Amino acid sequence: MSAKELVRIENLHAWYGESHVLHGVDMTVDEGEVVSLLGRNGAGRTTTLRAMLGLTGRRTGTIRINGVDAIALPPHRIARLGIGYCPEERGIFATLSAEENLLLPPVIGGGGLGLAEIYEMFPNLKERAASPGGRLSGGEQQMLAVARILRTGARLLLLDEISEGLAPVIVQKLAETIRMLKAKGYTIVLVEQNFRFAAPLADRFYVMEHGRIVESFGASELQAKTQLLNEYLGV
Repeated sequence: MSAKELVRIENLHAWYGESHVLHGVDMTVDEGEVVSLLGRNGAGRTTTLRAMLGLTGRRTGTIRINGVDAIALPPHRIARLGIGYCPEERGIFATLSAEENLLLPPVIGGGGLGLAEIYEMFPNLKERAASPGGRLSGGEQQMLAVARILRTGARLLLLDEISEGLAPVIVQKLAETIRMLKAKGYTIVLVEQNFRFAAPLADRFYVMEHGRIVESFGASELQAKTQLLNEYLGV
């Protein structure tokens, strides 16, 4: 039943300027998995995603993506290994229409979703296709940020705090979307402060503190780890 290993990170250190943020991160992600990185703000979760993409400063250690050593590659080459990144700040172009935002990213692999499929998945975006990105609600902008990377053909999706600050109905829609993408064979790494959002979605969990992985466990162990999660996350 073991799936193919898609990501292997070993002894990863990362810096922003002189600030040493990651201190030897070790983690793996199998193809088709949803993996959640848990931890308090400042634990190093977002930096782990950014380091995978080459968006931090200096990095040392090993990052293998689909068998390719990515530690020395520039970000545009790493993206072409089939990675889509949805940053916490969303990165919507305010003056472009929703549809123009969708059409902007380059295709990096086969099998990207067409506009018709995107609009079937996110009917709100179809209704707002001609609206400037800056006029969309927070929930619509988040849907657009997720939808945009599905156009590229990326099969490994890095999603950073996609539920933050959104209405419960939008959070529920995003959860349904993640389940749908998992069923289609996408591999997803979720950074989430909202543990109740991540808990029913993820196959495995890594807990980060002070730039290190301090605990890892599968979904079947979640209930047994409640006390530990209370200590690390305050949930």
